[in-house]
Amino acid sequence: MSALQEDYRKADLNPADRAMLDYVAKLTREPWNMVEEDVSTLREHGFQDQGVLDINQVAAYYAFVNRIADGLGVQLESYWES
Repeated sequence: MSALQEDYRKADLNPADRAMLDYVAKLTREPWNMVEEDVSTLREHGFQDQGVLDINQVAAYYAFVNRIADGLGVQLESYWES
């Protein structure tokens, strides 16, 4: 299994990709702690408003779909196990 699959923090990533994944991890794990600085950090790494919105919406969409599946007891295929 690659470092990215196991733990993105162990992977050899460029600073912009790491900032994006840090943002997504925080949004996923503790959305109540998101602050304006989280968005500012993405901008400092070169993300424009559309890119920040795209990152946010993709993360939110997957959280939404996973909560629906979890709430209904749906077993999803595991991409990583194939």
